[in-house]
Amino acid sequence: MSETIQYNKAELFKETIRMAWPALLESFFVSLAGMIDTMMVSSMGAYAVAAVGLTTQPKFITLAVFMSINVSVSALVARRRGQGDQRSANRILLTALIMTVVCCAILTAVTVILASPIITLCGSSADTHDPAVLYFRVIQIGMIFNVLSLCINAAQRGSGNTKIAMTTNITSSIVNIVFNYLLIGGHFGFPKWGLFGAAFATVLGTVAAAAMSIRSLFNKNSYVSIPYIRNEKVKPRAETLGQIVGLGSNMLVENIAMRVGFVITAVLAAKLGTNAFAAHNVGMNFLSLGFSFGDGMQVAAVALIGRSLGEGKPDKAKLYGSLCQRTGLGISFILAVILFFFGRNLFSLFFTDPVVLDMGVIICNYIIVIILFQISQIIFGGCLRGAGDMKYCLFASLVSVTLIRSLVTWVLVSVIQLGLHGIWIGILSDQLSRFIFLSLRFKEGSWAKIRI
Repeated sequence: MSETIQYNKAELFKETIRMAWPALLESFFVSLAGMIDTMMVSSMGAYAVAAVGLTTQPKFITLAVFMSINVSVSALVARRRGQGDQRSANRILLTALIMTVVCCAILTAVTVILASPIITLCGSSADTHDPAVLYFRVIQIGMIFNVLSLCINAAQRGSGNTKIAMTTNITSSIVNIVFNYLLIGGHFGFPKWGLFGAAFATVLGTVAAAAMSIRSLFNKNSYVSIPYIRNEKVKPRAETLGQIVGLGSNMLVENIAMRVGFVITAVLAAKLGTNAFAAHNVGMNFLSLGFSFGDGMQVAAVALIGRSLGEGKPDKAKLYGSLCQRTGLGISFILAVILFFFGRNLFSLFFTDPVVLDMGVIICNYIIVIILFQISQIIFGGCLRGAGDMKYCLFASLVSVTLIRSLVTWVLVSVIQLGLHGIWIGILSDQLSRFIFLSLRFKEGSWAKIRI
């Protein structure tokens, strides 16, 4: 009898949900806050939505460095937790924090100084360039608070504490929304700062999150903590840095490669005009809602698979991965049904112009199909990354996002001139191909033998 048959699937499912629900709730509220943020910005007109949209890809290209560090931290801490090596888990966190601060100082300086040419490369127009540059600079200046919180939360997730990320990000989202209301329109005596107010509110939200994340490291019951690092005299090591870089380098290249495809899509969408680009950005907000559920399940998958492999139980890791993916698939069907019946109503929350609304309906029809593949491929990717299979994930992203998505979108928009249809068929081609690549790799199973 195989080891897999001996596991109680009901108990493993309960553990999956226990780990996943805080991350699901966290990701959902972050995406919801992003949508509310866009809704508040839309009160200033389509140009404001388009201006904020122009900053999305350069912001995430910058964050790619920290996302790669964080995925490494989660996977390594989860593996060390499974091995019962608390000292190494804390050394990983300490080393990652130092890396984060140094990288952030460099990238903040570069992006703030070069903000104008960066926004130009993203396809800005006369009415969106200056507002986008202003918004981007404020966000980048406050980036340190965001990346510190992300790094700490990654280590906490890897150790099994997914609730701290939930509480910090929900608090951050609430602070962001409240100060959006106060600072965009100048309510209750606050200054009317418009887009600057929206950016400043976002930074205030990350300040709150960073404070909560740092505080979590002083909890005596935390597996990774400042008191443990201090009492045990834990020091950063070159070997630990090498482990983080070794895993993270592939993730960094993958993230940058993905962002190349995303930037090409955004630039082509921006060239369709302010109204079309505004509708596209709202559509991306809805797509990010689907991503949030996939990301929540992915967080659980990374922690559970890393821990199981650390315990030397690959069959258990595979079973956890399957449970996460099936749960995500069920969620994707529910979201698709909601969008099918209420898509136009949801877009009407952002726009009243019937022309823009019609564009939104076109986009929504594509999202209904895309979301069925999106959530599953995110979870499959999380399973592979949690096991350390970064190189295959890099391959899948290079082929799907950088090549297939970019080529299909460019041909359909620039050559055949299908407009928004071409943009979203390109996105569909990317999500479908990634789903195929990652699902086949997961089912093949060699990832469970990787040592990190």
